[in-house]
Amino acid sequence: MSASHDGEQLTAAQGPEATLSHEEALRKGHTARGRSALDRAAALCRYLGIEDADAESVPRTPAAKAANAVRLSARALAQLADGSPDPAADARCARNAAAAAAVVADLARSRGGDGAPADAAHRAAVTASLAAGAAAGRTGMGRDAALNTTADAAEAAAVSAARDAGWV
Repeated sequence: MSASHDGEQLTAAQGPEATLSHEEALRKGHTARGRSALDRAAALCRYLGIEDADAESVPRTPAAKAANAVRLSARALAQLADGSPDPAADARCARNAAAAAAVVADLARSRGGDGAPADAAHRAAVTASLAAGAAAGRTGMGRDAALNTTADAAEAAAVSAARDAGWV
């Protein structure tokens, strides 16, 4: 059971997380979407043989760019738990992870991805990145339920498409 009172989401549950503020609930959603995109990007890197050590401060190759994007997104997502919930910043972290996954998907497709499934997975990755960007953007600033729902659905579709392409 849940109820809303003055912008806070109250959830009837047992345990230490019995009551989540609306901002904490938003953080959970943004973090879950960001971790999904990050996991997808990391799996794509493994598929391509890109290692953590390929990351460079100033990336000069596509592999270094991909590894760097994944590394920076992982760092940002790990730091979310350290501060107070901030829906706009949390959504930007999710957006950055989705953008990193799109960068790696582009590289996977360019390295001879398997035709239609690779093209579909790349399109889905770009769509997920754009949807995450819209959710984080000026209009919703991480708080718009419709934009967040669209971004969540686009991320799920990107995961499915990446599986279909054999990337994850």
